[in-house]
Amino acid sequence: MWLRSLILFVGLSNFGLAVLLAEELFPLEAVKTGMMGTGQTVFQGRKVEEFQVEILGVLRNVGPKQSMILARLKGEPLDKTGVIAGMSGSPIYLDGKLAGAVAFTFPFSKEPIAGIRPIVEMINQDKKGLHQSTPDETTLAVFASSLIGEGSELLGADLPTSPPPVFSGEAKLIPIVTPVNLAGFSSRTLDVFGSRLQELGLEPVQGIAGGRLGESHPDEEKLRPGSMISVALIRGDFEMSAAGTVTYISGRRLYAFGHPFLSSGSVELPFSAAEVVTLVPNLSNSFKISESGSLLGTIVNDHAGGLTGIVGQMPSLTSVRLRLKWNRGIEDYSFELVQDRLLTPYLLQMALFSSIDATHRRIGASTLRIRGKARFGEGLPPLLLDNVFSEPTNTALSAATSTSSVLYHVLLNKNITLEEIDLAIEADDHEKWAEIDRVWTDKVSARIGETVELFVALRGADGKEYIESLQYRIPKGILPGVYYLTFTNAEVVNRMERKNFLGLRRTKEPAQLINALNRSRQNDRLYIRMWRPEAAFRVNTEALPSLPASVATILASAASGGSLSQDWRSVPVELKLHPGLGVIRGNVTTQVNIQP
Repeated sequence: MWLRSLILFVGLSNFGLAVLLAEELFPLEAVKTGMMGTGQTVFQGRKVEEFQVEILGVLRNVGPKQSMILARLKGEPLDKTGVIAGMSGSPIYLDGKLAGAVAFTFPFSKEPIAGIRPIVEMINQDKKGLHQSTPDETTLAVFASSLIGEGSELLGADLPTSPPPVFSGEAKLIPIVTPVNLAGFSSRTLDVFGSRLQELGLEPVQGIAGGRLGESHPDEEKLRPGSMISVALIRGDFEMSAAGTVTYISGRRLYAFGHPFLSSGSVELPFSAAEVVTLVPNLSNSFKISESGSLLGTIVNDHAGGLTGIVGQMPSLTSVRLRLKWNRGIEDYSFELVQDRLLTPYLLQMALFSSIDATHRRIGASTLRIRGKARFGEGLPPLLLDNVFSEPTNTALSAATSTSSVLYHVLLNKNITLEEIDLAIEADDHEKWAEIDRVWTDKVSARIGETVELFVALRGADGKEYIESLQYRIPKGILPGVYYLTFTNAEVVNRMERKNFLGLRRTKEPAQLINALNRSRQNDRLYIRMWRPEAAFRVNTEALPSLPASVATILASAASGGSLSQDWRSVPVELKLHPGLGVIRGNVTTQVNIQP
């Protein structure tokens, strides 16, 4: 019965598309060289204007079951500007019927020649995309390798790149660059993150803040094919939104852009009406500067044929409250982020960097203390975002990257709702750190039950030496032998711990992973790890050090994956000191012999 119903549904869907083809859409097979048509887009304000189109031909099989209509655009201002970034999605009509959307162009072309995505392909790609619940895992690869001390400082290191060109070489037809308006961000944010955005096929533009948080007036905004829309990634005191054009509206369903935005599959991105402030002619790439209006709906699919949205459907967003305290006062920021496993941490990184960069010193040493929580749905515990950062330069980027990276690991889990983030940042114009210089113990050998005093000499940022000590009683149950005592910092310990459990699929149970990350060491603490080179085991995030030989043999045969893993460094004891000198650096090891 269900199969018969499915066949009937598919049949009705295809019948509906056939009716559309006959009544509203121009079939690709009927497109001929030399045909004349019209296009619609916005050049100024919100007024949809017409331009002329001459069909140059049809490029068939330019991609898997994909064709492209090649056309010359005519009329002012296109004769001077060429194809304009922000025109993506502009509808093209032949004989009064919709043929497709302006979507591709030749870079540095002397004439406004564009590739037009057939409208039927946009609709068909949307239907295929309805069954994709998450982005392709290969395309949206892990991009926060910096968390374990490897890879790029920027979280977006392995985000998907821009869609591939239709042809290779010099004469390549590429997706029209998407202008992304950045409002509220410091100018240096564009310098630091701009190249990465360009690799995604986005052109960062210093923009104008538009609709405020919570504003939505779907009935007051009259969308039509050719209207400009703005697809937001960040809204509020910071705004980051991509500008494009509406191609087609069927009921509440909207089609736009004609090419992918971020190739993210099923998404939940807010879109607003947009107003063109001005056109900027450019030798390499002319673009529109636009301003976002009120919230109109949600983009639900980012597919090969473009974007699909639902008018009137409001998105779920993550609210962020940030307070930055520095020597000249207090600044409060409030903004919203889209909920996306990969994008959200990257966007938070940009906002954190910009808030610090705009109010705190850019050059010279500084120290930043961050305290906060990320709260989730599904009854999960909050994620603690507490740490201290101090660098001779670029402390803002270090703090923003580290804070966002921790969040990234939690969001890798599917079906997690990040509801809100609260952060408080205290900024100091001085470097606060201490480096481990030398370590020793009051005895080189001790029996179980005896007390050993541990000493560490630290060299502070002021050049002075500070001595710290800690008494440790050798506990019952510890195995006798020679142990290493490593006096180290949070970065080293966190890197070792996360390598041990982040690769295990079963450890990514959200609550368990959050609790493990909440145990992350803080940069202003000094950690003393007593260890020796022997087989050690871990069940998910819990260590099982110094096991009897018989138990270790059994576990070694079972540690081939899943929740059980094996390491060759047993750490039965970890101690910590809080010298109060700022960020701890360095790593020094000594030994102690424990006797029965």
